[in-house]
Amino acid sequence: MPSKFISLTLNKLRPQAARNWFKAIRHLMQYAMSVELVRIDPTRDIEAPKASSKEHRPWTDAEIVAYEAKHPIGSKARLAFALGYYTAQRRSDAVRMGRQHISNGYIQVRQDKTKAVLDIPLHPRLRIIIIDAAGQDHLTFLITRTGKSYGVSDFSHQFQKWCRDAGLPADCHFHGLRYSAAKTLAEAGCSTHQIASITGHKTLGMVQKYSKGVEQRRLATEAMTKLLANDPAT
Repeated sequence: MPSKFISLTLNKLRPQAARNWFKAIRHLMQYAMSVELVRIDPTRDIEAPKASSKEHRPWTDAEIVAYEAKHPIGSKARLAFALGYYTAQRRSDAVRMGRQHISNGYIQVRQDKTKAVLDIPLHPRLRIIIIDAAGQDHLTFLITRTGKSYGVSDFSHQFQKWCRDAGLPADCHFHGLRYSAAKTLAEAGCSTHQIASITGHKTLGMVQKYSKGVEQRRLATEAMTKLLANDPAT
């Protein structure tokens, strides 16, 4: 297996697939070297491909207004939005939320990705939307037309359709609501630890990524205020 063959194969694959294939081949070749089946590792001088990552962004205030205007309270689309925005959770957690998770003014979430268990205060607006939601007798708030709970992929496709119906750009994703929620918390003066207690992040680096724009704006405002306070011309 010459190095040229590996390079040509990598060029035919998408970034994530190329990375996974290369990792498998490299492990195979390293094993073959260890048992003396080959003398040269053909992957030795090839750099591992970088997988492309989809960068999400928070929704703008105008996009939130447009979505809510299109999808009123009582609609499944509005319920999906509210679960994402007012709990700051991922889509894999939103599709599993149900009335059995609400108790004493809190909604309990066991995160699918981190396995962290969170007790999140139920936002008054979310409470109103849940009360008016369809599918009250089901284990999950979000159900398909056939009465089944959504799978993660099916929910993503449906949510993107709801976004298109509201005239939103293609980069408005459900995960962006998680960014928006963290940003809103930061704007309210919440610390990174307080934000993380809702989002469930185990490290603060990602929380700081969500709220860095808010922090920059706050610091810039404070700096300009100090500058103007010491400017005789003002």
